[in-house]
Amino acid sequence: LGLDVGTKTIGTALCDAGWSSASPALLIRRTKFQRDKAQLADLILRQQVAGLVVGLPLNLDGSESPRSQSSRAFARNVEDLGPVLLWDERWSTQAVTR
Repeated sequence: LGLDVGTKTIGTALCDAGWSSASPALLIRRTKFQRDKAQLADLILRQQVAGLVVGLPLNLDGSESPRSQSSRAFARNVEDLGPVLLWDERWSTQAVTR
């Protein structure tokens, strides 16, 4: 389950086991963390998710920003839902555009 963690929403996407394609899933409008986490847990259970990939918005030079620190904190707080991988998303916009 891919997670794009924002301040107002958490975008989710499900991918196949080979990581070759992904489809949008649930858009979670953020409220209280425990409610947000419960929605994620429900999605994980229903879709038999094997792990979480959390987008890590680093600066182009690889340094951390307040947003990347927030994403790391979120990842730590959902580790009990399954294995978590932080994914460097610096070049994701260019890749999608290409």
